[in-house]
Amino acid sequence: MENQATITVRNTPERHRYEILDGDAIIGKAHYLPHDGNKGRERIFYHTTVSEDYAGQGLAARLVQEALDDTLAAGIAVVPVCPYVKVWLRKHPDYQPLMTPVHPEHLTAVENAAR
Repeated sequence: MENQATITVRNTPERHRYEILDGDAIIGKAHYLPHDGNKGRERIFYHTTVSEDYAGQGLAARLVQEALDDTLAAGIAVVPVCPYVKVWLRKHPDYQPLMTPVHPEHLTAVENAAR
């Protein structure tokens, strides 16, 4: 089991992702797409992973919470396309009113980015 003191989360905007690290090693990622929505800037969160070596330690939840908190603090709306982010939000209803509903243009943006 990892030492929680060595676990940090950082935004890596040039790669459009938040990373969770154990020391200097990247152990998980929450990928997002910047998007200009009808009401302003948005981040479409579309994929979250954590290394299997760190499974069951709540690190995906920590990664998602810190990513969403940072995004909202920056005044950027969160669009939850990622299945894990959707599940996390169901468990944290206080965040749900802060989320932007997923629309077809969000899914199209994710599909286009994957090409």
